[in-house]
Amino acid sequence: MTHSYTIETFALCKEYGSTVAVKGLSLGVRQGEIFGFLGPNGAGKTTSIKMLLGLTAPTSGSAKLFNQPLGSDENRARVGFLPEHFRFPTWLTGQEFLQFSGQLCKIKRATLEKNMACWLDRVGLSEFQHAQLRTYSKGMLQRIGLAQALVHDPQLVFLDEPTSGLDPVGRRMVRDIMADLREQGKTVFLNSHLLSEVEIICDRVAFIKHGEVLRIETMSELNQGAARVQIQAQGCNAEVLAGLSRRCQVLAAQDSHLTLSVADLETLPEINRYLLENGVRVYSITPEKISLEDLFLQIVGTDGGL
Repeated sequence: MTHSYTIETFALCKEYGSTVAVKGLSLGVRQGEIFGFLGPNGAGKTTSIKMLLGLTAPTSGSAKLFNQPLGSDENRARVGFLPEHFRFPTWLTGQEFLQFSGQLCKIKRATLEKNMACWLDRVGLSEFQHAQLRTYSKGMLQRIGLAQALVHDPQLVFLDEPTSGLDPVGRRMVRDIMADLREQGKTVFLNSHLLSEVEIICDRVAFIKHGEVLRIETMSELNQGAARVQIQAQGCNAEVLAGLSRRCQVLAAQDSHLTLSVADLETLPEINRYLLENGVRVYSITPEKISLEDLFLQIVGTDGGL
């Protein structure tokens, strides 16, 4: 199956003197998907986004947006961006801010007026559109920032911590907006600390560390795959446990309780059969899905937070 890629990077690197911020980043983000970009602090996520936006030049390697080199005016007009640490002109009203953002993208006035009204309503700020941004709360600024990233109807949206400062209602709103963008065939590149949010909405996720992609997972495969399994059983001696460890990862074995990690739930019947054939009395087998947070810790490690 062939895919149309909105983003492609080829051994993309960024160095600041002796510091390597991004080392050999290679990935492809498909058109119409929500792509999660996950890694610990200092993994190179923000630097990667800046290179893709044309805000900083790579030291080596290359990348394409919409199958074109980075930094072209045509590409920039098709991209929306909500940075994590935004600094908006606080003397502008919400309406003026969106109008200014839309004019930078050279949107026709009639289209801009329509888009502004639509997004002010969508992010719940219609009644505050004439208030200056200096009067907005953190959550309101996050909402108006999302609106400015989308007011020009981009085909690709970079969202860096888009739910920071939002309550559960606001986070649900952001997820709904991302899902709508996907339905329209648009691409969302998401960086978020909230792995539970990523797990709900993303199609695929990339785990990066020290500027390198360690692994890319499809969420649908993850949801059907690896799991932690709790087994209540009696008669598991050292020999049985040694044979079991060749079939899966034995995380703990204490008295009549086993904790296993399996790559696929389809292996459970084989494990159960093995235990029974070796005289183990099995009372219960309870699979527990591995969360994205657990997988993150397995892949990236515990030597740094998100």
